[in-house]
Order: sequence, then structure tokens, then C-alpha cells
Amino acid sequence: MKKLLVSLKPFLDEQAEYFENRTFIDLDPISIPHRFSEKKDIEIAGFLTATIAWGNRKSIITNANSLIERMDDAPFQFIKDHSVKDLKRFDGFVHRTFNEQDVKCFLTALKHIYDQFDDMEAAFSHHFDGADIRTAIVGFRDLFFSIPHESRTQKHVSNPVTGSSAKRLNMFLRWMVRDSAKGVDFGIWKSFQPSQLYIPLDVHTGNISRELKLLKRKQNDWTALEELMNHLRQMDPVDPVKYDFALFGIGVTANKKRLSLS
Repeated sequence: MKKLLVSLKPFLDEQAEYFENRTFIDLDPISIPHRFSEKKDIEIAGFLTATIAWGNRKSIITNANSLIERMDDAPFQFIKDHSVKDLKRFDGFVHRTFNEQDVKCFLTALKHIYDQFDDMEAAFSHHFDGADIRTAIVGFRDLFFSIPHESRTQKHVSNPVTGSSAKRLNMFLRWMVRDSAKGVDFGIWKSFQPSQLYIPLDVHTGNISRELKLLKRKQNDWTALEELMNHLRQMDPVDPVKYDFALFGIGVTANKKRLSLS
């Protein structure tokens, strides 16, 4: 494996450098939180966008914009000040299996969080053990669903305890934590280090990782994520999730022909 990682690293570094580029933002869900400059607006818009980030990317962006517009383009102010009556403006919202009932629960849960913490970073870091970001995800999820809610909504916040790779939460954390120097991720959360992050593992990145022999496990679960991150951290222990850009880009461009896997 060490020989494979040595052979892959230059190519993956190159691909990560190429695809972590602001010119791609307009076609990516991360464009939604990029509409804002204030931390709380960014993290709320980012969290809601990441929550519905599955399926067609154009549909994701359209529906995420719809959520923001229904909050009068002021996410934090809406979360902080909204009443039950204000939630009616989300009647009829749907993105795949995420419907008006789910979004109303999410907005209520976020209000509950901001009533207790200064921001979402504080809510996540409150449960962080200082080493494994999985503890922050699990703790945040428990807090999120500490309000009365319908059980159906729980599926929209993944739980690593049950084996989920928590793709959308890990994507959200990447957005918030990684350095903003290249204008893609935001780097506004300082309670975590990029080295502690996990890539958003899904069918696409899982399949590419298997083709590159970085992943053997067949399921795209948390165990597979740990296996993959073990290899990515060997290639870059400081910023291993930069390879999310590479794995995504390789899949989009089918640019595997330059690889030597011997």
C-alpha cells in the first residue's frame, strides 16, 4: 500500500489543486453559503444546503435557494426571530424525501441551538472530545433532535453510531473548517483542524476510491470512511480532505488514464 500511495500522491495532489478552484463554485451547492459574508448566515445556509445535497446538483441549488428566499435572504435573523406562524411560508417545500415537515423541524431545531449557543460552531465543539470529530457529529445530532420531532426527520441528519458515513455532515464540516485561501471552503470554524476532517463519502467517491485501490470495503459506511481516511492522511496528514476535490474531479473527467498503479 505504501508504494501505491507514493505513486498516487503526485497525481492526486495535482487534481486536488486543479479542482479546488473558485471557478467551479457557481455549479456547486457551496455557491449558496457563498452568497453571505456573516458567519452565522454562512453556517445556517451551508447546513441547510448540505442537508439537501443529494441528487441532481441543479435541483439542489434551486431548492436551497428557495429555502434561503423563504427566509427573506437573512438566514440568521429568520432563525433567531421566527414564530410558528412564520413557518407556514415553507408549506409545499420538497426536495426528494425532504419535505415541509422536515424543514420546519430543522428551523425549529436551529432556533433551539442558537438559543443555547453563540453559533453552530459552539454547538458542535461543545460535544467534541478534541481528537475524533465523530464525537462532535454524534453530540450535535443528539442536541438537534432534543426538541419534539417526528421520527421521519431523523434520517436527514446522519448518525455515525449506526454506521452511516455522514456524507452531508462531513461535507458541511469541510466547508466550515478548511482554509479559505482558494476561495472555495470558508475556514470560519477554528475549533477544529483540517487534519481531523473526513471526506464526504458517497457512492461516487467510494467507487473512484475503489478503482484507485484506496478502498477495499464494499459498503460506503463509517468503517469504509475510516479505511479511506487512513490512506489519505498518509498522503497529507495536515489536510487530507483536500483529496475530496481530486476524487470528485477524477470521476467527472474520467481522468484515470494517467495513473500508474503498479
